[in-house]
Amino acid sequence: MSDTPIQPWYKQFWPWFLLALLSSSIVVSITFAVLSIKTADGMVVQEDYYEHGKAINMVLAKQERANELGLSAELRIDPLTSDIVLDLTGDDRPETLYLTLIFPTQDDRDQEFVLQHVREGRYITQGPDNLRYRWYIQLQPQQTEADWRLIGEARFPNEESVALLPGGRTQSE
Repeated sequence: MSDTPIQPWYKQFWPWFLLALLSSSIVVSITFAVLSIKTADGMVVQEDYYEHGKAINMVLAKQERANELGLSAELRIDPLTSDIVLDLTGDDRPETLYLTLIFPTQDDRDQEFVLQHVREGRYITQGPDNLRYRWYIQLQPQQTEADWRLIGEARFPNEESVALLPGGRTQSE
């Protein structure tokens, strides 16, 4: 027989290692549970889904109206001066346009701008500094109850112009 005494369990490595694994998984699980409860998902619609569906049909009607008017636009945001320049072509040229930049995952980052008509379909305004990442873009003649809407998508900063078109059209049309 061996003369080495057996150490008690609390002086050995493996029980503490297994307890540490169990404890760390519990701490991580509780942390994720608290974060998921406290942070709201801004992209989930919590309103009446029927009303939301009717609103989608209205948006499609606005885009169809823009298609009927032959509207399209070229948007450029200067990365140095943050000037927003928009050239609108088509039959409807109001004095002001409303431009909305929609961040895909966080609705609190959405931004709205009012563009003023300066000459022959050109509209300008001052934009945000250091605009980055991917954005959805909407352009319409009124802030609410607009007759038409143009949409697009862009990644900023971008030196080139972005095409804003009615929903059903592509750039090749």
